[in-house]
Formats: sequence, C-alpha cells, structure tokens
Amino acid sequence: MATTADIRNGMCIEFNNGLYTIVEFLHVKPGKGAAFVRTKMKNVQTGRILENTFNAGVKLDEVRIERRPYQFLYKDDMGYNFMHNETFEQISIDKDKINGVDFLKEGDIAEVTVHADTETILFADLATTTILEVTYTEPGLKGDTATNTLKPATVETGATVRVPLFINVGDKIKINTTEGSYVERAK
Repeated sequence: MATTADIRNGMCIEFNNGLYTIVEFLHVKPGKGAAFVRTKMKNVQTGRILENTFNAGVKLDEVRIERRPYQFLYKDDMGYNFMHNETFEQISIDKDKINGVDFLKEGDIAEVTVHADTETILFADLATTTILEVTYTEPGLKGDTATNTLKPATVETGATVRVPLFINVGDKIKINTTEGSYVERAK
C-alpha cells in the first residue's frame, strides 16, 4: 500500500477497477484547509486520460509493473509475435495493445509493459522515432518548395505519412511513432 506522499510520474495504481499510470501530479497545500494531490492519470487498457484529486494521506493500491525489451519477429492471424532477447521466450500481442503499430517492422525492439504479479501484457511501446524507407510517393514539382506543403508517402511498413515535397521514392525518413508524423530526412 502506498500513500499520496509516494506518488511519482510513471507509477501504476489500481483505481476504480482499472489500472492507471500517473502522467503528472502536483502536491497542493492551500493556506486554509487540508493538503491534496492533483493528478492526471492514463488508463492502461483504454489510453483515456483522467484527472483526479486525492486528499493527503489517502492509501493507494500500487501495482508492480515491469518493462521488458522484446524483438518483433512476425505477424500472423494470432497477432504480433515478439521474442525476449535473453530468455528467447515468445509472446503474441494484439494490435490494439501496441502503440505505433503501423510503423513496426521486423527486427524492431519494443518495450512491453507486463503486470508483474499476473504476468499479463498491458501494452507495448515502440521507440519514439524510427527510420523507414519511402516506397511510394508522387514526385515533387521543381521549384515548388516555397510553401510548407505536404504530400502523402507510403513507407516500407505500408503506413502513410505526410512528408515535404522534396522527399522521393527510396529516401529514408525519420518518423515520430507516437504522432505518426514526419520528423526529418535520415542521414
């Protein structure tokens, strides 16, 4: 059991029959009245953000979670299959539990978050950015770079990203996997 004094970013708690991670918190001690903690929590299963206020000293059920690196192997009808690089344990994860799944390619490392007591998989996160090759895009017109216009481009995983006009087929680009947006041309 933890109290409100133990709250920190990334902490996972059980609240209203769901698992939530603390995104941000603030201890508030008003001049008059009791202290409280204002929190912003993210539901692990749904990804929904919830704001809640706890009175100081309230007991919280802390859930022990572990983050483990897994390498993506292949996709089949059961889901996305990953392997732990040290134990060679293989697991299958549903598409809806993987953040940024459109940019996942064979051999990528994902950080899988597991409930330590029940060994259930909560979600998987890819690296914040990834480098992918453009497989299809319309050619940009010469001299049409004065404006900040974007065009659709298909990358090697099949996902579509909006890129600047100077990007061509075969270029490698860096993509933000959380937003699905173009960052820069890879060197």
